[in-house]
Amino acid sequence: MGKMMRLTCYEQKHLRPEWQESLSGIGFELFFAELVQDLAGFGITLERGDGSGQVIEVKSYADLLNAVRIASPSDGIANVCVGHVIGKSPHLDPQEDIKRAVNRIAFAPETVPPDDENRRTCHNCGCGC
Repeated sequence: MGKMMRLTCYEQKHLRPEWQESLSGIGFELFFAELVQDLAGFGITLERGDGSGQVIEVKSYADLLNAVRIASPSDGIANVCVGHVIGKSPHLDPQEDIKRAVNRIAFAPETVPPDDENRRTCHNCGCGC
């Protein structure tokens, strides 16, 4: 049995309209399906997690990245936000950043900083980074 991973998008309360539709809708569903297919070729299963009940207030792009969590139990990664995995985003493209983070955990989980490292990409979202 291969590696199992989970991508969870928490509910968001957007205070600015810039990224309101970036983690939902048909565009995101197609992106997710392609990501699942790409990883399946390497024996990695990616599933969607249920983010209901958790709401992230999105005031900035970093907050948007905090709303997307990745888990890889076999690597000891329980639920880290995309911002913790990738650090600063070069292009402010949510799908590009999610793909970078998922691939990093899928293929190089040892490069993800430990939870107790004080990263400046998160904004007190409660993820531990």
